[in-house]
Amino acid sequence: MAHVITQSCCSDAACVSVCPVNCIHPTPEERGFGSSDILHIDPVACIDCGACADACPVDAIYPADRLGERDKVFIEVNAAFYRDNPDISSGWSDIVYPVIPRLPDGLRVAVVGTGPSGGYAVRTLIGRTDADVTVIDRLPTPGGLVRAGVAPDHPGTKGVLRTFDLLYRDRRVHLLGGVEIGDGPSAVTPAELADHFDAVFYAVGAPDSRALGVPGEDLPGSTAATDLVAWYNAYPGAEGPPIPEDGVGRAVIVGTGNVALDVARILVSSPDALAATDIADRALALLERQDIREVVLLGRRGQADAAYTAAEFRALQELPGVDVIVADNLDGLGLDGPPVPERRRIVLLFHSAVEQISAGDRGQVRAVSVTTGDLTHDITTDVVVRSIGYRGVRLDGLPFDDARGVIPNADGRVISETGEAIPGVYALGWAARGAVGGIGANKAHAIATVEAFIDDAAAGRLPRTAHGPDDFRTLVQNRSPNLVRYRGVRSIDRAERARGQAVGRPRIKFTDVSDMLAVARRRR
Repeated sequence: MAHVITQSCCSDAACVSVCPVNCIHPTPEERGFGSSDILHIDPVACIDCGACADACPVDAIYPADRLGERDKVFIEVNAAFYRDNPDISSGWSDIVYPVIPRLPDGLRVAVVGTGPSGGYAVRTLIGRTDADVTVIDRLPTPGGLVRAGVAPDHPGTKGVLRTFDLLYRDRRVHLLGGVEIGDGPSAVTPAELADHFDAVFYAVGAPDSRALGVPGEDLPGSTAATDLVAWYNAYPGAEGPPIPEDGVGRAVIVGTGNVALDVARILVSSPDALAATDIADRALALLERQDIREVVLLGRRGQADAAYTAAEFRALQELPGVDVIVADNLDGLGLDGPPVPERRRIVLLFHSAVEQISAGDRGQVRAVSVTTGDLTHDITTDVVVRSIGYRGVRLDGLPFDDARGVIPNADGRVISETGEAIPGVYALGWAARGAVGGIGANKAHAIATVEAFIDDAAAGRLPRTAHGPDDFRTLVQNRSPNLVRYRGVRSIDRAERARGQAVGRPRIKFTDVSDMLAVARRRR
């Protein structure tokens, strides 16, 4: 019985390298890698050895006969990939070992950011060099978008954090949480980082959202997917939309990418189902009271141009008790009034453009004007979520491309305003490429950027620091009032798990940094 890759797949591609018959595609070298939400096992070529399942960091791979009802759809998803891509073939493969050049002794590097890009950069640095690595995050809890962006009902995908946690225990890795990088009285500047390390990698993501540019976008009840996801994933300081408890029970999402589908799934899921996840208590309480029963996703173009992946859409169709409707016009959908109380549904409405967002008597969002074809209609709603893309934000002290929303770079090497590579400064993942591709694509970019660093180090192109190993830790000790080291991070993790275990949940996250610090600094 062949193995099957399910929706929890993070495209880490660790399975690709261990497969003896090269039957997992697309590989990092093939077209489609990074744009495909999951990898796929060729059911004809698979020899059922199980090596891929052992290597998977997120427990996404199972024998076909052991799949649950919700995941059986992925048997066809895996098989269809090979029918649709007949030029991709499987077969016995050879292992190619990388060339390891001679590097200078005593290299010291910093990685800013603990999301997937930063984590994979650390793993490659530890595996390919003898460098001493300092890992920095502005929060006391590492994980980046894996912790604060992956949907609560996809716990398997968060399993990749276990891989990174093992790295933080390495004697050459020093995790420093609660450290701000930028310009401020308690921040460490990029110039100071460059002065204290031989190389600095920026994996700071793309935390900002793109605007719709329509009237009413700033009304209470209109929010960005970035903010909503952060709110229900317990990101400290994130505020949820003011959803009225006596509303109509509908949400409108502008956009049809995977993030939009994630948000739709969370909003329409029953509160009982969400109560078994690590969703933030603040979100669970509001969603229980408001109980959204219908979500409408608006796509400007047709379904063939939608940004979601086939795997994400098929999984949406498997939601128990939720009807999924695809339409090109509003005829018969009844979106001008409240949804039917007895059912839950997700409506994907294509060829639709938002004209404006209007308020009700209380000054909050009450309707969205949408043009479909030649007609404009009002859709009544309690909340509007724009999910039309992420973009990076400027980090004071670093070059920034405002038009693209990225740190300008060539092969990961940060480029100055004069167009030259800044020696020893690198950018990773979404911060460098833009918000395109998932964990697997960011892993590939992180590895390639570390390879560029290795080339620079071997060629003597790095400016070596004159500071000693303890100088930077002394600096952040004096500069960062919220400093948390790895031992404190572990204390926070144990406390969150214990809070969850008490009520039958995987964890209950802290949403206040002060609570995290109190736990991290508690005497053990």
